[in-house]
Amino acid sequence: MADIKHNDNDHRLEVAETPAPSSENPHDNNNKGKTKKKRVASVDVFRGLTVALMILVDDAGGEWPMIGHAPWNGCNLADFVMPFFLFIVGIAIALALKRIPDRCNATKKVILRTLKLIFWGLLLQGGFSHAPDKLSYGVDMKLIRWCGILQRIALAYFIVGLLEIATQGAQPKELPPGRLSIYKLYFWHWMLGACVLIVYMAVLYGTYVPSWEFKVQNTESADYGKILTVACDVRGKLDPPCNAVGYVDRQVLGINHMYLHPAWKRSKACTEKSPYEGPFKKDAPSWCRAPFEPEGILSSISAILSTIIGVHFGHVLIQMKDHSSRLRHWIIMGVGLVVLGIILHFTDAIPLNKQLYTFSYVCVTSGAAALVFSFFYIMVDILKLRYLFLPLEWIGKNAMFVYVMAAEGIFAGFINGWYYDDPHNTLTYWIQKHIFIGVWNSRRVGILLYVIFAEILFWAIVSGILHWLGIYWKL
Repeated sequence: MADIKHNDNDHRLEVAETPAPSSENPHDNNNKGKTKKKRVASVDVFRGLTVALMILVDDAGGEWPMIGHAPWNGCNLADFVMPFFLFIVGIAIALALKRIPDRCNATKKVILRTLKLIFWGLLLQGGFSHAPDKLSYGVDMKLIRWCGILQRIALAYFIVGLLEIATQGAQPKELPPGRLSIYKLYFWHWMLGACVLIVYMAVLYGTYVPSWEFKVQNTESADYGKILTVACDVRGKLDPPCNAVGYVDRQVLGINHMYLHPAWKRSKACTEKSPYEGPFKKDAPSWCRAPFEPEGILSSISAILSTIIGVHFGHVLIQMKDHSSRLRHWIIMGVGLVVLGIILHFTDAIPLNKQLYTFSYVCVTSGAAALVFSFFYIMVDILKLRYLFLPLEWIGKNAMFVYVMAAEGIFAGFINGWYYDDPHNTLTYWIQKHIFIGVWNSRRVGILLYVIFAEILFWAIVSGILHWLGIYWKL
């Protein structure tokens, strides 16, 4: 997944197979090892899981806040989705760019796909699309949101993809002996990771954040139009109002171009219904009403680390030829990253925080991605239990299509455009109310089951049909 797309040649490895000598001539030279291209199906399964998780946490997270984004510090299920995307992007970069006959052409493709990702990101999350709830479209350019999920993937893909192209050919065909040889072989990737981490940490802890003010832009707020002040004048703070991540975005993007509904609005400081959404407390601090960009500039720079780790796993897949060596490396590294991140968090050195994309968060989520991918690799590519994960594999092979139609609500918005008498009297709402919520007599359970069966499973079946027809949405 060099981006969120499927390409028949992206995830194939050449495997040398040496057949047994024939009984007539055990020394037959014509029976030499043949090279066979074998698809790594666990890549598609992992990508499909990531898209399915995004649909689940986005559409059921309101009723089940424990799976939604953590209001600030911490790590819920939803907080694993973005790093999982970036991790699998990294693996697919390594596989897709393992051979480059023409560097110039490869660079053009990377640039073009980057621009396509940015375009779709602005279209879907910049404010132009109001799906699925509002039957309108269009955005005031004074308020357009410049950052988003696809824009962050585009940045990581662009930087790491160009590095992969630039360093291609510098590695020998065979992995040199030594435990650290795989790291030495891709020295420049780790140098990039070190530079990213140094820049991020220096800006995060070294930037002075002055007090700031903002105008409430949320039209649904009782304070709409008011100008509020947030007192800071500090350096190195990682709290919601006074961190360097938000400061950089306010200075570069402009406060009017940031996300209006950050997860911190569900924090205990803002609402008594925390972790659910609810009205603000009477004494809620002013920053509760402020915008914040969870896919902002500084945090997106840190997010490149997730893709670099993913690329490393792709390099292991290419360079190490046997399953046991690959799994040993992946699992040890995955466990090590998780343990390191947990230690940093619980010693209060660096908190787990998705909004800031802290280093501890990178470690825990990348380590978790490594372990989940290792599990799928064992089940799908080693034990050949691929049929158990076919719905996820189908989604993974048409991930961009499912992301746009389901995760961004484009298909639901289209269905909601055909209503009877009232805009809320649509097929989507009828199915939710009468088939799921009504049957279970519980909105929470009904919404969860609706998302699992009427969204995730439905799009898995659609993706399976498209796969059978050989139709894929490519960027």
